[in-house]
Amino acid sequence: MYETSLKVLKELEKHGFKAYIVGGFVRDRILGIESKDVDICTNATPKEIMNVFKDSTLPKMEYGAVTLFYKNKRFEITTFRREIRYVNNRKPVEIEYISDLIEDLKRRDFRMNTLCLDKTGKILDYLDGKKDIENMVINTVGDPDYKFSQDSLRILRAVRFATTLNFKLSDEVKSSIIRNKSEVKSLSYDRKKQELDKIFASSNISYGISLLKELGLDFELEIENLDKVPSNSCLLAVWASIDFNKGYTFSSNEEDIINNVRKVVNSKIDSFSLYKYGLYVNQLAADILKIDKCKVTELYDSLPITSRKEIDITSKDIMELLNKKPGSYFRDIYNDLENKILKMELNNKKEDISAYIKLNYS
Repeated sequence: MYETSLKVLKELEKHGFKAYIVGGFVRDRILGIESKDVDICTNATPKEIMNVFKDSTLPKMEYGAVTLFYKNKRFEITTFRREIRYVNNRKPVEIEYISDLIEDLKRRDFRMNTLCLDKTGKILDYLDGKKDIENMVINTVGDPDYKFSQDSLRILRAVRFATTLNFKLSDEVKSSIIRNKSEVKSLSYDRKKQELDKIFASSNISYGISLLKELGLDFELEIENLDKVPSNSCLLAVWASIDFNKGYTFSSNEEDIINNVRKVVNSKIDSFSLYKYGLYVNQLAADILKIDKCKVTELYDSLPITSRKEIDITSKDIMELLNKKPGSYFRDIYNDLENKILKMELNNKKEDISAYIKLNYS
């Protein structure tokens, strides 16, 4: 990715433009973190960029960000700009193209994200981004109150970066977040969830949760019971362990998993819960209940059946045994068989099951 990125810079410069890799890719490179997300800034306008790269597209017309797929790699290229006006504390709706790199860097969120890398691989640091990385601290570019009033998502991004990078927030940033935290309510639940997912999925989740609580963001984000969150757990186990506003949306499959995990947590992990909800749901519940997942797996592996289709008798067999046509009685019989087999009171063998049905249902 690095070598391909430099080729993009060289191609732009070959056509007379200035171009730099900027932001997270440079930061992560210094930290030794592999990154495939490359942003490029240039003094070329979107039209000029698209003249250089014929396969590029302009999906965000109002923002002028060009998307380029070059040698099977994705890049986002933006023109040096000054953002003049934001709406809803989130979206820049009025911009001005400029030719000054440093002015472009000043519009960005955090100093650690202002580092640039030129076509020779040299890192350019105009706003003390490297110093912040060395000190493992997060500072905004300029006044934090102004930055957070422009775009309130930056409040959550600050906490997310602190969590995933294990950085601290500067005192100025912390104080500003506390003053401006109510602004996160204006964000869509989708954007809030995207940032929370990254915090909850981090191996450093305990630190992230401590920051959310310390800064009072849990209240503004309408999430409760963060103390119940299991450390080093799967993302869905985290969501299942807390209470959250219904505005946070999940896929139907994720909703089912979250609801089933809660059912297991509120009852217990046993043969019946493993049979009904499966191993994955029960392991998530084990995280919340602080139960050894290896033991849960052992219990699952010892189940005589893990689904109804494994019961060693067919509906046709039952009809022949009872000399009956299909009917609702199947449900009662299969429920009974599941219960007896899981309790080890009935062998899952056709002859044993047949004898049991004849005795109890003829």
